[in-house]
Amino acid sequence: MPEHGIAQAQADPQTPPPLSDKALAVFAFAAYHQLESGEPVTGVVRHDGAGQHADEDAIRELRDAGLVTEEANRVAFSDQGEAVLGALIRALRTVGARS
Repeated sequence: MPEHGIAQAQADPQTPPPLSDKALAVFAFAAYHQLESGEPVTGVVRHDGAGQHADEDAIRELRDAGLVTEEANRVAFSDQGEAVLGALIRALRTVGARS
């Protein structure tokens, strides 16, 4: 992750830094599960035992940006991370409503 992104996150914690595609994929995965289940998603599993896993570089990037905290086999979204996930879902719904 570019250093300016970390500095931006520290200077303005309400505005997430630019994220890599791998980091965005973590949010896309969570958004899929939230939309599919109708239940709030507050984090993702690092390794599901069936071959799926979160990219470690993406997790590190999200952690450094203050968007997640790491637990044993789980990555939990911080309040700001949950806000990013919510914004992504709202954007998807907006695009879907225009179709």
